[in-house]
Amino acid sequence: MNKRQIEQILNRADERCRAKGTRFTEKRQSILRALLKSPVPLSAYEIADAYRDTTGETIQAMSVYRMLDFLAENSLVHKLASANKFVACAHIACHHEHETPQFLICERCGAVKEVGIKGNVIKALQQGAANAGWQMLSPALELPCLCDRCAA
Repeated sequence: MNKRQIEQILNRADERCRAKGTRFTEKRQSILRALLKSPVPLSAYEIADAYRDTTGETIQAMSVYRMLDFLAENSLVHKLASANKFVACAHIACHHEHETPQFLICERCGAVKEVGIKGNVIKALQQGAANAGWQMLSPALELPCLCDRCAA
């Protein structure tokens, strides 16, 4: 992702936060920028390191977690539960309603691709869980895969 694309996404994220009455602070922007620049998901500690490398300032991992919570609540990042790492939402700059995210995670290089799942698939998964006497907590799916580059 080039610098211009990152700035466009950050501007759109700021617009979305303002529309919700929340602040997209400089530190929150820095956290999202680190995720946008990274080709792989990052942990809070890796984000803290990237922040230090970029700004020369130290930030505590707990502060990063709080900022990530804010970014996730505002649909700007996603947490990959299987790895306890974070990725920027692929749809920040979009102006339309989105499907439930599905994450394709390359087992070799760690790259992640976010794709949408149709509502009827989610309903079928929820119904399957309900039929088994369970309740699905999150409709997001994380699938181990190989990206085209690694598969070649």
